[in-house]
Amino acid sequence: MKNIRNFCIIAHIDHGKSTIADRLLEYTDTIKVTEGQMLDDMELERERGITIKSHAIQMEYELEGQKYILNLIDTPGHVDFSYEVSRSIAACEGALLVVDATQGVQAQTISNLYMAIDHNLEIIPVINKIDMPSAMPDEVEDEIVDLIGCNRSDIIRASGKTGESVADILEAVIKRIPHPVGDAQAPLQALIFDSVFNSFRGIIAYFKIENGTIRKGDKVKFFNTGMQYDADEVGVLKMDMIPRKELSTGEVGYIISGIKDAKEVKVGDTITHTDRPCDRAIAGFQEVKPMVFAGVYPIDPNDYENLRNSLEKLQLNDASLTFSPESSVALGFGFRCGFLGLLHMEIVQERLDREFNMDVITTVPNVSYMVYDKQGNVKEVHNPSGLPDQTMIEHIEEPYIRATIITDANYFGPIMKLCLDKRGELINQEYVSGNRVELHFMLPLGEIVIDFYDKLKSISKGYASFDYHIDSFRPSKLAKLDILLNGEPVDALSALAHQDNAVALGRRMCEKLKDLIPRQQFDIAIQAAIGAKIVARETVKCVRKDVTAKCYGGDVSRKRKLLEKQKKGKKRMKQIGNVEVPQKAFLAVLKLD
Repeated sequence: MKNIRNFCIIAHIDHGKSTIADRLLEYTDTIKVTEGQMLDDMELERERGITIKSHAIQMEYELEGQKYILNLIDTPGHVDFSYEVSRSIAACEGALLVVDATQGVQAQTISNLYMAIDHNLEIIPVINKIDMPSAMPDEVEDEIVDLIGCNRSDIIRASGKTGESVADILEAVIKRIPHPVGDAQAPLQALIFDSVFNSFRGIIAYFKIENGTIRKGDKVKFFNTGMQYDADEVGVLKMDMIPRKELSTGEVGYIISGIKDAKEVKVGDTITHTDRPCDRAIAGFQEVKPMVFAGVYPIDPNDYENLRNSLEKLQLNDASLTFSPESSVALGFGFRCGFLGLLHMEIVQERLDREFNMDVITTVPNVSYMVYDKQGNVKEVHNPSGLPDQTMIEHIEEPYIRATIITDANYFGPIMKLCLDKRGELINQEYVSGNRVELHFMLPLGEIVIDFYDKLKSISKGYASFDYHIDSFRPSKLAKLDILLNGEPVDALSALAHQDNAVALGRRMCEKLKDLIPRQQFDIAIQAAIGAKIVARETVKCVRKDVTAKCYGGDVSRKRKLLEKQKKGKKRMKQIGNVEVPQKAFLAVLKLD
């Protein structure tokens, strides 16, 4: 135990976490690095060049004649996957705080740092990319000293690309990060921080042992669910899973116990022995709070059960995904899923397609509202189709959030404008350090769901950080906006909007759909309606054959006769034709600007 170190790497997006992880693995001869970002093993991660999942791996390193076991967890940088980071932090005693020498301290650096400090982790600051021509290591050092109050000598200057100072990082990890503490003789307590579904072995749970020892063949039980299993295999995580006879306090490893049902494993649960259980569970993780809700429906209604199984298996690997069943008139049965953001929603959709071959339709994201009717009843409504009749509604309350935005003072004006445009109220502002400002706003959650975060990042050049918590529900004047195609409502595109913005939103949605819906053999009318009133209209013109081409010269009435004949045909087509809305239209409608 004295020779074990558990640490993770935290940083802003693109500051070089995975590259430094590669250098550490290479230096300790754990693996041969054949291509960049070895730990990002998901196809999606490779394609997009981002880390989506935290990856745990064990390294061995010798320093001053002592052998050490280092358990490294590489974490994602995007705020949509911050739950992954919080779980990784819970399984560590220290963290490498990586800061890009060309960009300095940024938003996610700060929010991940605070998360690590809350868990009492030892922080080792590392300035990465010092080989870049535009690097400013001295300025960045100043920022780090201001931020965490460490000595300058504690900061390591390194380069993930050239491998400079990798030995210093490993030495710092061993000398500065405390070893895990716990009692190897006590009853077993192991915290599950991740799990994955394997089609051959069932569910594999990753854990960190706080107290006690686990051996192969032990009878174990999961504390919160109360389910009992046999430990068929325990072992440590290298590039592949390496089985071991036993694992002791402080070690990070995996357990395979033939669990088939995804509901039986909860991330944050505690593993203990059946015959000598611990008296209490380890305090797990805070409950995740979804930011965006959207309906996910199978294209083929017979795939409903398959979709449920796929979502359960995906939830094992991505604990921040929540879902519950719902139905829609147009789309049949599906699920209401909660995501942490739009990127998270995109990734889940992609993973469903790639890993489980599930073709799904995703509806317009929205939030939940409280609807009070005239009889005094209260109903929680997640999607617009669940609204009672307008004449029955007394008032609707929408959720408000208290948002904290940390930004550079240079972007103060555009961010203020953005928040005020989204019906926000400024509560207060304060200068944190240097020229960094902290803004506190009250904002309606429905306004920030779709594109707020993307815009905030764009106008602040990726600098502004955004954190929020639900504050209260407030009465609000909301209108239900329906989109009609040839007079038929498409309930997957319905939205609840504030009365002041509803007409403009309807107009923008119609314009967007006009570009996205392919032309048919007949005219398609795209309309936006609030109740019975049509507030906007666009027409997708039909594809027409030039029927007058063979008429040259002669009386004009001959041409007219042919055009009239074509017109009748188009009219008849319209009665029998139906409009297919392409999948990309559902997502593109959201990004209206």
